[in-house]
Amino acid sequence: MEPPVKIRINSLSFCYNGRKVLRHTSVSFSTNSITAIVGPSGTGKSTFLMTLNRLWEELPNCSLQGTVEIRFNGVFSNIYEREFAVEKLRRQVGMVFQTPNPLPMSIFKNVAFPLELAGEKEKDFIRARVEEALQKVRLWDEVKDRLSESALSLSGGQQQRMCIARAMILQPEILLLDEPTSSLDHTGAEAIEQLLLQLKQNCTILVVSHYLDQVKRIADRVVELRDGQLCSR
Repeated sequence: MEPPVKIRINSLSFCYNGRKVLRHTSVSFSTNSITAIVGPSGTGKSTFLMTLNRLWEELPNCSLQGTVEIRFNGVFSNIYEREFAVEKLRRQVGMVFQTPNPLPMSIFKNVAFPLELAGEKEKDFIRARVEEALQKVRLWDEVKDRLSESALSLSGGQQQRMCIARAMILQPEILLLDEPTSSLDHTGAEAIEQLLLQLKQNCTILVVSHYLDQVKRIADRVVELRDGQLCSR
């Protein structure tokens, strides 16, 4: 039995600085699965991810046409409808970038930041959720005695796992990852791969990757972006 569809995209076009990045592409993604997005460099894979949480709206000279629908609580919602709040969307659709981007603050505050931004003030609740998120990314045992230290003191692999914990603390239903292991050594990359396989039990994951061996290890499905179109491989 096929898992239910989580994301449904219809005739999506995206233009940046006059250049068509996506051209009337239609595709859907299943819930609780890992989809790898592959294709030549510069084709717009990262941009495509940003259409799923509207992060591109922070950039100048961009335009989008078509629909992006996500199933929340069993019902599809068009995330580009005027009444659909972008703040709500980004709580449900987390994103992790290619290069770890720790904030210039402590490890604890880095992970807690999205909760506090969402208005949570209960300290015991925040502490419990920080521990839970760090446990999920297998980082808790490594940092539990140094949570007040700067996140910049962590290794590259630890920083990336912390960034995933930060993205997961709001318990999003979808996780977008843009080449999350490209700056890591083999050990760090392997830890991230194992983590993603665990996270898909409760999350729909889309990951951009250039590493074909990695794609074979973790992906339930592979989609290629070429000439503005997303096609299953």
